Amino acid sequence: MVSEVPKKVDVPRLLADLSSAKVELLSAQCAADRVRLQYSPQDIAAFGDRQVLKRAVASAEALFHFFSQIAAHIPGEEGAGEGKR
Repeated sequence: MVSEVPKKVDVPRLLADLSSAKVELLSAQCAADRVRLQYSPQDIAAFGDRQVLKRAVASAEALFHFFSQIAAHIPGEEGAGEGKR
């Protein structure tokens, strides 16, 4: 059986990608907050495009899952995803 060779991480690229993702996530959060502050969840569910809402919810769930996994690996951040929503 062939043992796996550890993958080298391009740290400067990783940091740049994280910085870009942070900006894009902040933009998405601002857009969601504008909608959240203007409409109730009931109105959004009743009048919003069903496919758009399903895709947005799926994206938010995927992001939550991904960042929960990361939080579990940050030293001193055990349970970071719990109670901090």
